[in-house]
Amino acid sequence: MNLGAKVTQKQLMELLLNVAIIRPVFIWGAPGIGKSSLVEEFACQVGLPCVSLLGSQLAPEDIMGVPQIIEGKTKFCPPNLIARDEPYCLFLDELNACSHEVQKSFYSLIHDRRVGEYMLPKGSIVIGAGNRAQDSAIVKTMSSALINRMFHAQLHVSYKDWMEWAIGFGIHPFVIEYLQIRPDQLWTEPPKHEEPFSTPRSWHMLSDVLYEFGEEHLTNEMVGILAAGCVSPQHASQFQTFHKQIHTKYHLNKILNGDMKFPHEPENRDVLYFLTQSFRAQIIKELPSEKDAVHPSQRQFAHQAKALIKDLASISHEMAQLVVSSSEKEKGLPDWFMTEIIRDLPRLAERKDKKDA
Repeated sequence: MNLGAKVTQKQLMELLLNVAIIRPVFIWGAPGIGKSSLVEEFACQVGLPCVSLLGSQLAPEDIMGVPQIIEGKTKFCPPNLIARDEPYCLFLDELNACSHEVQKSFYSLIHDRRVGEYMLPKGSIVIGAGNRAQDSAIVKTMSSALINRMFHAQLHVSYKDWMEWAIGFGIHPFVIEYLQIRPDQLWTEPPKHEEPFSTPRSWHMLSDVLYEFGEEHLTNEMVGILAAGCVSPQHASQFQTFHKQIHTKYHLNKILNGDMKFPHEPENRDVLYFLTQSFRAQIIKELPSEKDAVHPSQRQFAHQAKALIKDLASISHEMAQLVVSSSEKEKGLPDWFMTEIIRDLPRLAERKDKKDA
């Protein structure tokens, strides 16, 4: 299904500021990527109170109100939550999770800003949001009449936008530092079975519980338990190893700068695995997909990365293979860089042998 153009958090905010004031907007997106918080932030920016209704918990009378007989005539009285005297931002969250009967009750509210005889105050704004069918969430097909009454945008996660917000908001330093090393883990597709999964919301939740425990109570075991309750199992395991690595001498930046080597001790096997995964993510982050786009500092990093892959292979061939491996689910190293690895690794090995001699 074509859900509208994909936009980042900043682009969505710009759209809301310029479109939502004249037309209802519907925001599509996976669970936990910040749809609700962005709408609340938008309402704050335009100086309007935000009233949220959760579509999955609504019945038609929650919108239309209940009938009353006034002077011999039936009149529907919408609830106080909607029938306000001053302009406000009405946020219809999980709109595509409500029944078709409830969807019908939204038609006039979205199109005409009216419920029965009640008109939303001039200056009021209507925004809807919902998950996509592929997100394993509770969704129902939206009627074409409802779809055609709104402007549509599909929100996707921008690591840069989220990190800028997270630093300003005060997200826990462990979460900030970890996601700077592993930006690819900020968000994952919702799993097909029941388990926690990584989203900006779940990393925010992990930040909250880390703060609540306090550093003096954060044993490595407890960090693993907290992470496992918030984010994807694999990410939780790696976050626990990251926490362990903080208290060891091994740090990826120091390895990249040539100030230390990858760990080779058997007891640090889990740290080596984490550093290897982080090293791979750093290569993907730093190097462009096209060789023509490489600038001098990236070229220097590429030479350094090839040398480190050779060093890593001398410790563990399995770990070196992990850096260069590819799969359908994960983004691989740039093709041009892989070609250079195949071409240059024997040369790097020869230079190392001469140096050692």
